[in-house]
Amino acid sequence: MTTPDPALLREVSCRVLWLATSIVDAANAGRPNDSGVKVGGHQASSASMVDIMVALWFAELERDDRVSVKPHASPVLHALNYLLGDLDEAYLPTLRAKGGLQSYPSRLKDPDTVDFSTGSVGIGATAALWAAMSHRYVASRFADAPPAGRFVSLLGDAELDEGAIWEAVADPAVARLGEVLWVVDVNRQSLDRVVPELQIARLAGMFEAAGWQVVTIKWGRRISELFERPGGAELRTRLEQMPNEEYQRMLRAGTDEIAGRLLADSEAWSPSAALRELVDALDADDLAELVRDLGGHDLGLLVDTFADVDDQRPTVVFAYTIKGRGLPTEGHPNNHSALLTADQMDALAERTGGDRSAPWSRFEAGSAAADLCEQRAAALRRTPQPPTTPLPVPVALGHAHKRPVSTQAALGRLLADLHRDAPAVAARVVTCSPDVASSTNLGGWINKAGVWSVEDRRDWFADDTERLLRWSEHQDGQHIELGIAEVNLVSLLGELGATWSRWGERLIPIATIYDPFVSRALEPWSYGIYSGGQSILVGTPSGVTLAPEGGAHQSITTPSIGLEQPGCTAWEPAFAQDLEWCFLAAMDSVGVPGGTSSYFRLSTRPLDPTLAELPDDPALVERRRRQAVAGGYRLPAEHALTEEQVTLVGVGAIMPEVLAAAESLRGQGVRAGVVCLTSPDLVFRSFQQRGRRGGGTGGDVLAELLPASAPAPLVTVLDGHPHTLSFLAGARGDRIRCLGVEEFGQSSGLADAYRLHGLDVAAIVDAALGLVE
Repeated sequence: MTTPDPALLREVSCRVLWLATSIVDAANAGRPNDSGVKVGGHQASSASMVDIMVALWFAELERDDRVSVKPHASPVLHALNYLLGDLDEAYLPTLRAKGGLQSYPSRLKDPDTVDFSTGSVGIGATAALWAAMSHRYVASRFADAPPAGRFVSLLGDAELDEGAIWEAVADPAVARLGEVLWVVDVNRQSLDRVVPELQIARLAGMFEAAGWQVVTIKWGRRISELFERPGGAELRTRLEQMPNEEYQRMLRAGTDEIAGRLLADSEAWSPSAALRELVDALDADDLAELVRDLGGHDLGLLVDTFADVDDQRPTVVFAYTIKGRGLPTEGHPNNHSALLTADQMDALAERTGGDRSAPWSRFEAGSAAADLCEQRAAALRRTPQPPTTPLPVPVALGHAHKRPVSTQAALGRLLADLHRDAPAVAARVVTCSPDVASSTNLGGWINKAGVWSVEDRRDWFADDTERLLRWSEHQDGQHIELGIAEVNLVSLLGELGATWSRWGERLIPIATIYDPFVSRALEPWSYGIYSGGQSILVGTPSGVTLAPEGGAHQSITTPSIGLEQPGCTAWEPAFAQDLEWCFLAAMDSVGVPGGTSSYFRLSTRPLDPTLAELPDDPALVERRRRQAVAGGYRLPAEHALTEEQVTLVGVGAIMPEVLAAAESLRGQGVRAGVVCLTSPDLVFRSFQQRGRRGGGTGGDVLAELLPASAPAPLVTVLDGHPHTLSFLAGARGDRIRCLGVEEFGQSSGLADAYRLHGLDVAAIVDAALGLVE
């Protein structure tokens, strides 16, 4: 591919700047707005990225490359896509309007090509890295997987404050991902202020220590030539040693003030005669442009830099820019959300060749710029991804659960059995864990599937006959270990869950994590779901049932978190058989169009399977299975509901206490029914669809569990915050008592923990009697 002439790229850059600025202007000044709420947009943040993105899209990128774009540069992305024929003109005035261009790039909601959703600061930037690892995994597992190119992240310098960035950068496997390229927009301004000190050398050292190639392009080629003249080295020193605020203030000064500001004496510095002679010899307008000649705005330098990147290790390019470059607001400390006035838009149109009466004009047909747009559009055009091959997931594995077992152990058995019972499904499963694989019962699966690594590693313990967990790392494995970094875990999980739509290879990603740390990982996992990643997150062990571990390891709010997470179904089955049914149903919904993620809250408490009163008749077993995957069932299955005086509703590991309380109440002459919920989430959805126009979808599981014809007071019990099930009072208008965990726990035995939080049999019986009386 021939590299375009920098002058031609500059012509394209001017048009992109005009279009990006006009997109924001149209949203704020071109649409009726009677709400009194500012539409907003980021003209200055977009402007600093224009040259970087033009250099990439018009000279460097290939169709297999994937790019994560800085959230505030979304207007630039849409402007580029428009010039390349990937966005209809009708969308350009629709930024932040219903059905229009999203405020930040959205892979699922924007009408044009967006490779990664961004907006969660630091999370979108790392997504491209995890996508690279996901493609490595897919390519190592499936010989006919489509190719991938570079995985590029464009991020603002302020994003480097985010911990998610450094968790990702420091992961040892990342150092071997040579297809990863990050470009940092170093405009030295954040939302509120000019950043007083930005120590790029320190940040560069952190990247280098993690095995990255670091490239810094601070100055453009024009001013770099000036640095070679007499007095030039001193000029460079002056520019680089002046405080960032002083430099930004100089950008706001008139052209006739620049020389005086550069040559101003101070206590620590006095300009030499050579420097004065150099500066005095320059035209004022030329000097004003030269001090603005930063590397991130030198299109020729950018193109050459990107072409020379080492593809054997990840690379970060620090490209110095000016926030608002080319706009009247450039360098202003409060330009983050500033909008150009009508007069300023007129002036910008004159400078860039735009036209306010026809703001969306493309280049004239037959011009060099129009020809370049056509060539680049053809080079970047992707073939639509064909649908994935259907993968039948069994509804059950058919193994009896006869001994007391925890749901966590049942999950380990289910995964280990998949290789024998459903090998095609097992081949698509990939598990992840943050250094808790063995303690979350993935050992059997790992022994069969192996541990995946970017490159094969020698197993020095292969001849150790006493080793129970065979930790063999190679490119054929199906478990990925990420160290104690929950954000990395779920970020990778989201990208593994998007391979079906990116490259047509369906995976079923499953991650185990201690349930108390789900909230730590929630934002990046939610981001992955928003971006189209479908996965299964298993929080285990959970609740105060993990009593000896103490309050720091006893999760309280996670049942509510799961219920409230969009694009996700939350499950908390009590018994091993329920876990098997529900988990297989969750697997069937992952990696398919219209699919959904799932969150499972599991326990290490062994439960006697006979408590579930599973029937012997196959037809009744199938009925129970359907009830379990719908959200819950009654115990016993056949019960005189019309005579019920109180209903106990239980979830998860607390079910033995619920059933014992029901038995105690019956012994006291109180007719108590029991409902075992496998998914309060699905039951809540059943509740929500009542009365909705169109009637909602699916069956009304709540009507089966709590029929209107048999009202009774309710006692809800779960090892989590009690408000999770409080909505059940609205099903029939029943009186209700909600039992759960409202305080931090402490180390104790299981029975003590249940008594401490009012989850023991006596507390349940007391609550029920209070309602009955």
